[in-house]
Amino acid sequence: MCGIVGAVAQRDVAEILVEGLRRLEYRGYDSAGVAIVDTDSSLTRIRRLGKVQELADAVNEAKVVGGTGIAHTRWATHGEPSEINAHPHMSGDITVVHNGIIENHDELRELLKSRGYEFESQTDTEVIAHMVEWELRSASTLVEAVQKTAKQLEGAYGTVVMDRKDPSRIVVARSGSPIVIGFGVGENFLASDQLALLNVTRRFMFLEEGDVAEITRREVSVFDANGESVKREIKETEVSHDAGDKGEYRHYMLKEIHEQPVALQRTLEGRLANGQVVSSAFGDNAHQLLSQVKHVQIIACGTSYHAGLVARYWLEEWAGVSCNVEIASEFRYRKSHVFENSLLVTISQSGETADTLAALRLAKEMGYVASLTICNVPGSSLVRESDMAYMMKAGAEIGVASTKAFTVQLAGLLMLAGAIGHHNGMAVEKEAKLVSALQSLPAKLEQTLAMAESIEALAEDFADKHHSLFLGRGEQSAIAMEGALKLKEISYIHAEAYAAGELKHGPLALIDAEMPVIVVAPNNELLEKLKSNVEEVRARGGLMYVFADDKASFESDETMKVLNVPHCDEFIAPIVYTLPLQLLSYYVALIKGTDVDQPRNLAKSVTVE
Repeated sequence: MCGIVGAVAQRDVAEILVEGLRRLEYRGYDSAGVAIVDTDSSLTRIRRLGKVQELADAVNEAKVVGGTGIAHTRWATHGEPSEINAHPHMSGDITVVHNGIIENHDELRELLKSRGYEFESQTDTEVIAHMVEWELRSASTLVEAVQKTAKQLEGAYGTVVMDRKDPSRIVVARSGSPIVIGFGVGENFLASDQLALLNVTRRFMFLEEGDVAEITRREVSVFDANGESVKREIKETEVSHDAGDKGEYRHYMLKEIHEQPVALQRTLEGRLANGQVVSSAFGDNAHQLLSQVKHVQIIACGTSYHAGLVARYWLEEWAGVSCNVEIASEFRYRKSHVFENSLLVTISQSGETADTLAALRLAKEMGYVASLTICNVPGSSLVRESDMAYMMKAGAEIGVASTKAFTVQLAGLLMLAGAIGHHNGMAVEKEAKLVSALQSLPAKLEQTLAMAESIEALAEDFADKHHSLFLGRGEQSAIAMEGALKLKEISYIHAEAYAAGELKHGPLALIDAEMPVIVVAPNNELLEKLKSNVEEVRARGGLMYVFADDKASFESDETMKVLNVPHCDEFIAPIVYTLPLQLLSYYVALIKGTDVDQPRNLAKSVTVE
C-alpha cells in the first residue's frame, strides 16, 4: 500500500524516482508526487492525481534537475484523493513522504496549530513535516530532529525527510512500515520495496523496527530505537523483476496465471527427495522444531487466509495434528488459548502485511513452540522475525489480485503437512504418494491452462450478471471462497461462497435464473454428496457452471454447463481447481471493462491496519 522511492546521487535522479514509482504501481495508489533538490538548494515539487504516467509527463515537461529527491504513490487514508493531499508534503525547508497511519495526528495537529503552523492538506503526513521543521529549530542535525519527531508519533510509518538547505542527505525512519536501502557506487537509494530499485542496484539493507537512517552519496548511518549507532547486514538480492514487460499477455494478471507451472516448479526444486519432503525447506532448524508440533495455528489475511483454510484439511487428515485458522486482524484483538506444542504459521506474499506481522509479534509472547512464515519476499519483516521461513520463490507478482502466490502458498502448506506428517507416523507409502503428486503438479497445471479458450467463451454469460454463488465441498469449499474473492476483486460482481452442504441452510433462497452458480467438482469421496447439492440448485431453476473432473460423469444441458478439468491426485486437486476460477474471473473482468491489474479501492501490499 503506497510506495516510496528516494535517492542521493551526483547525477539527476528524476527518471530513477519515477521509474521506481512505476515498479510500485502494483501496490495500489490514487496519486503520485516527487520532490527534487539540486546543489543550489533549489527545490521542485510536482504532484498529480491519477496514474504515475501523469506525473512522468509533468516531470519531463518541467525538465527537473537535481541529485537528491524523494517520490511517493499515495493510497488515500486521511483526506480524499487530490493533488493537495498527494505527497510530498512540505513545511518551510522540510519535505516529507510517508507510508502508514499516524494515529495521534489529531492531537499533534492541534499542538502544531497552537505553535502557529497552518495546514494545507487533510493528511496525517503533513503533521510529520511540521513536527520535523519545529524540532530542527533546536536540533543540531536533521537526524536528531527526525529522532525527536519519531518519539512523538503513534502508529505505523515509514517516513523519509529531506531538507532543502542540505541537499547532501536524506533521513528515513521506520516503525511498522517497511523501508529498504539500496547501495550504489557513489550514490545510495531507498524504497518501500526493493523491486523499485532493481534497475539501479542489487545490494540492499533492510531497516529494523524503530531504526532511523541517514543516507548520503558515500555513506549510510543507522541508529536503533534507542539512538545507538548500529550495523545492519547488506545483502545481494537474487530477486528478479520483469514488471516492465507483460510479454505476449494483455495484463500482468493473465501473465501471472500462466506463470504458475514455472512458479510451482521453482518452489519445489530441491525440496523433494527420496519420496520425502526435505525439512530444511522450512529452515535449518526445522527438523528439530517440526518434530515437536502437535497443533498448528495459521494466521493470514485475504487470499492467504483461504490458503490456510485448505491447509487445515491437509494438516488434520494427513499430518495428524489439529489446526486452527484465523484472520490476522481478528486474532490480534482477542484472547486466545495456545495449545501445547503449537506451531504458529503466518502466510503473506509480501511479508509486510500489517495485521499478520502484528499477530506474529503478539504470538511471540504467548508460548508457541516456534513460528514459521510462508512468504515470497526475502528479507521482509515476517521472514526476519520468524523462527523458520518457507521462501515461496514465486517471482514478482504485480497484479493486485493474487494468483501464482496463492498456488505456491498451497504447495508450501502441502509440503508442511508432509514434513509434520513424517514425524507423526505418516505411512511411507502415503508420504511417497504426496511427493509424487507434488512432482506432477507443474505438468498438471499446464494441462489445466489449456482450458483458457473454453473459459473465455463461457465468461460471456456473465456480461449482464451482478451476483454469483460459488460452491465446493471439503477443502474445495475454501477454493470456492478464493474463486468468489477473485471475481469480486477484479470484475466487481458480488460473489459469495459456501460449503455446498450449507445450501439448504439459507443460500437456496438466492437461487434463480439470474444467479449463476459456480461449482468445483473433483472426483473424490464427496462427489456424490456434491451431486445431490447440484440437484438442489437445478430443482430451483438455477443456472450452473461446473468445473468437474473429466471422470466425474457430469453432462452439460440447458441448466448446466460443464467444463472438464484434467484428472488429478486428491493431494493437489485444490491447487489444480484454482486455475479455472482465476481464468473465469479474468475473462469476466475483461467483458466488464474493469482495471484488471489495479482494481478500484484495493492495494497489493496492505501495510497499514
